[in-house]
Order: sequence, then structure tokens, then C-alpha cells
Amino acid sequence: MRTLSALILLVAGPLTGKLAACAACFGKTDAPLAQGMNAGIFVMLAFVVGAWIAFGSFFVFIARRSRETESASSADASESANPPLPSSNSFRNQ
Repeated sequence: MRTLSALILLVAGPLTGKLAACAACFGKTDAPLAQGMNAGIFVMLAFVVGAWIAFGSFFVFIARRSRETESASSADASESANPPLPSSNSFRNQ
């Protein structure tokens, strides 16, 4: 077991400089890895903003529907409270 650990340290020892961090961690912003990471962040941000817009538009839809239903029910209530008067022609026909 000790020989395996020693062998791993011997092989990985010279590679520690290359394995320490990626280009984004070193601050090299023009590297393809950093550009890909930034693109991924923007895609995830677009999904979150899209979900917020969908969530907000649902409540706008509910508010508009409520206003339409309320105005329709008040119009029905006013019609039932004040039924239309019969025209004078309907009395002549009888």
C-alpha cells in the first residue's frame, strides 16, 4: 500500500502545477474554458429570468380574468335588478 502511495506521489508530483487550477481560477478570461463557463452562466440566468417572467405573467392573467369576471357579474346583476320595460308595441299586439 505504501509503494502505491509513493508511486502516485511520484507520478503526480510534477503535474501539480498543471492540476492546481483551471484558467478561470487563474483569471485568464480569454481562455476557451472561461468563455464556456460564462456562456453557461448566461444560459442558466436566461432560464431563471424566463421562469420569473412566466410566474409574473400568470398573476397578471389571473388579475385580468378576475376583473373581467367581476365586471361581467356586475353587468348581469344590474340587468336583473332593472329589467327592460316592455315597448308600447307589445301592448298593441295583444
